[in-house]
Amino acid sequence: MSATIAENRRARYDYHVEERHEAGMVLQGWEIKAIRAGQVQLTDGYVVIKNGELYLIGCRINALRSASTHVSPEADRTKKLLMHKEEIKRLVGKVEQKGFTLVPLNLHFKGGRVKAEIALAKGKAQHDKRETEKKRDWEREKGRLMRHKVSSNPKG
Repeated sequence: MSATIAENRRARYDYHVEERHEAGMVLQGWEIKAIRAGQVQLTDGYVVIKNGELYLIGCRINALRSASTHVSPEADRTKKLLMHKEEIKRLVGKVEQKGFTLVPLNLHFKGGRVKAEIALAKGKAQHDKRETEKKRDWEREKGRLMRHKVSSNPKG
């Protein structure tokens, strides 16, 4: 079981998610404390590949006021992601050849460690985004109609 820390809701709106992968994260002590306190934002995050390694950029972790005095916390620090070499090679191939991009979907705890769920995704065109909005609005309206129908039709 894993507890979600932060979610990138914008990713599902902006991208077609093809594959999901879980990666470990290299974090500092003050970052873990801040994450446990919920001081993390993933909305502007993205994953880059440098020298065959994955890095998470734009994930903002705000330091707690009680952070240690000998540490200089940097909120937008680039964080290294940990995955098996074969998995990284496969992802690199898809990103370079087929026009995919790597996007962080969420951060979660798994066995006491912070993991990042990243997705191999393709950007949506503007008309796809409008379609997503229409579906969401229809689902909301359908729910509203069903609730109204149930509450106005008492069986008795």
